[in-house]
Amino acid sequence: MKLLADSHILLWAAASPGKLSASAHALLSDPENELYFSAANIWEIAIKNALGRADFQINAASLQQGLLENGYRELPVLSAHGVAAAGLPPIHKDPFDRILIAQAATEQMLLLTSDLTIAKYQGPVRLV
Repeated sequence: MKLLADSHILLWAAASPGKLSASAHALLSDPENELYFSAANIWEIAIKNALGRADFQINAASLQQGLLENGYRELPVLSAHGVAAAGLPPIHKDPFDRILIAQAATEQMLLLTSDLTIAKYQGPVRLV
């Protein structure tokens, strides 16, 4: 199964694995699953880190390198993802989360999230 992680799941997997739920840990550690991160994850983390957000205190370049070294594949943001994001219902206002939802749907991936608002979307989203 192809898994796309939201930014908090990536941050926890990289720096605070104890914050991951048992189901998130099981999915991320299953060798049968293909793990992906989005260019949007790195962009979100870089911006929110620069703004001083306490929950995004990690160097985006180091995270990107660590993810690649640990077998994650990078998913670029394509115009098709932007079109799909524009068609989403207005449940969530965060543009980073909206593009992740659109990417998962467009690329037939399962989006892993701990965000209850993201989990309200129909489609390939799993609350973990």
